[in-house]
Amino acid sequence: MRTLRDEIIDGTRAPGSKLVEREVAAELGVSRLPVRDALRGLVNEGLVTPRPRTWAVVREFTPSDISDLSEVRSALETLGFRLAAQRRTRAGLTKLRSDLDAEREAADKGDGAGARRAAADFHETVTELADNALLSELDTTLRSRMRWLLGQHDDFAAVTEEHEELYRAIEARDVAHVQVLAERHQTTSRDKAAAHQRRAADQ
Repeated sequence: MRTLRDEIIDGTRAPGSKLVEREVAAELGVSRLPVRDALRGLVNEGLVTPRPRTWAVVREFTPSDISDLSEVRSALETLGFRLAAQRRTRAGLTKLRSDLDAEREAADKGDGAGARRAAADFHETVTELADNALLSELDTTLRSRMRWLLGQHDDFAAVTEEHEELYRAIEARDVAHVQVLAERHQTTSRDKAAAHQRRAADQ
């Protein structure tokens, strides 16, 4: 399922693309049963829309879907960043730094998929640093859709720089500054996602 999930989140399988059990199994060199299970899982994660019998399609997120995701992201991330600044540990900071370094390296190489994945890892590590079981549970439920949403941009350098600022504020336990940065980061992400969607629509 991980391969299919990554291909959808990375955009390798475009929105609306057919996912036929037999064809996907042949592509991946596996039997149809694990593909069937994977498709069911991806339906539950909100990345795939089921169709009758043995096929499905990659979900096409509407502007309303994206707006809803952005609103939920704003609420959860603001809390997550604030708690991370209050509760971060040295081990957690080391992991967060590793995510950020991987994001910067991929961005510098022009590796869009790698930069997006590392950026999503950064956000998930922030949730871990927040050390709130319910927040982590909500993050797990929404993780695939949030990773998709976080990947809707092309300006890797700008996003990496904002993550660097957030890292420094978390390291300094500067809760007030983290909140300001988190809100600005969400605005940046919304603007870049909207521009990305417009370019995709024009192609």
